Amino acid sequence: MRRYLLSLLIGLSLCLGASAQVEGDSVEASLLTCSPGREVYSLYAHTAIRVQNHTQGIDAVFNYGAFDFTTEHFLWRFILGKCDYEIQAMPFSEFVTFYQHRGSGIVEQQLNLTNDEANRLFALLVINCQPQNRTYRYNLLTNNCTTKARDQIEAAVDGTVVYEEMQEHPTCREVLHEYTEDYPWVEQGNDLLLGAACDTVMSARTEMFLPERLMAYFAHAQIYDEINNRRPLVSKTTELLAARNTNLPQEKGFPLSPLLTGMVVFVVFLLIVWLEYAIRRMLWGVDIVVMTAQGLAGCLLCFMFLFSQHPMLDSNWQVALLNPIPLFCMPWVVKCAIQHRTCPYHYLNFLWLVLFIVFMPWIPQQFSTMTLPVALALLTRPVSYYIHYNRRTPQGRVVTSEKVEDKQK
Repeated sequence: MRRYLLSLLIGLSLCLGASAQVEGDSVEASLLTCSPGREVYSLYAHTAIRVQNHTQGIDAVFNYGAFDFTTEHFLWRFILGKCDYEIQAMPFSEFVTFYQHRGSGIVEQQLNLTNDEANRLFALLVINCQPQNRTYRYNLLTNNCTTKARDQIEAAVDGTVVYEEMQEHPTCREVLHEYTEDYPWVEQGNDLLLGAACDTVMSARTEMFLPERLMAYFAHAQIYDEINNRRPLVSKTTELLAARNTNLPQEKGFPLSPLLTGMVVFVVFLLIVWLEYAIRRMLWGVDIVVMTAQGLAGCLLCFMFLFSQHPMLDSNWQVALLNPIPLFCMPWVVKCAIQHRTCPYHYLNFLWLVLFIVFMPWIPQQFSTMTLPVALALLTRPVSYYIHYNRRTPQGRVVTSEKVEDKQK
């Protein structure tokens, strides 16, 4: 039904395209900012453009945030940062109904455009809706549903849009944390994948990749013409729909926070060290599980680090902790443990982990809350092996419990 309405509206607009730029048409345009939803994909709010052509009786919303999950290799392309989004046009009433059911609010900023500018914006949006122009390569920071709306509005203006500078500019990670505060595991996933570039201070223009940031900048923006006359970009702001989802109960997820989960993991690893000391035997099965999990997580992180085109993933220092090396070294470690002999991997691993933990405060990246507990948990494995191979008894230095039994026989 939605695709039918989309085709119907675009067909109507194209049929009337010649008259869309006629000076006699009475056209108004506004920026719509929708508050965050409760689904993961909607946590960061949304932006769209509303165009009212009173002469032709059109009240449409143009939304650059449409995507199709059924597209061939969609998930793979999304991971690689090669996902295509598209512009979607729909009747204003349908747009409002959708966000009303979701419980999100809608703020409308009426743009202070001349009739020619409003007609030009309408024509640009109609051209973008044509099949050959509809899709675009999505980029979180520079080419998303919000920046596309801003760019089209700027292109339609006779003059230059000048934005008021904020006193302080946050980092990208700080801004994202504002939206994931109630979703700790989503925040954990972001912090795990986003690298050091995410901790640099953003410019005013970069901040506008978020809908509510763009709305704030639009509120104080000015349009300067060729002779330096100016007028406000926004003439009126109206709350079309009040948000209702802010009072909804939080969805149940994993009961423990990421930090508490990391601490529990660390305590479990300490208990394993104590158990291995008590039974005088190394549980090399633990190494298989730990090194496999560490290596697989490292494969994902390194793949995103090396091959994904998503911004801010290619500067992630956490690959020093999570990388594929343990997968390749696991057979060596297990073989040495079965043969009751020391493995040089443990000494190298211990040194590497200690260096990472010591220099963490000086690395220019804000790590996830689980990074330090996980690093400490991994550190217990070489420590446990060192204790096991260097423990002493009243009879003298003993390497393994098996050799003690041989001596007693």
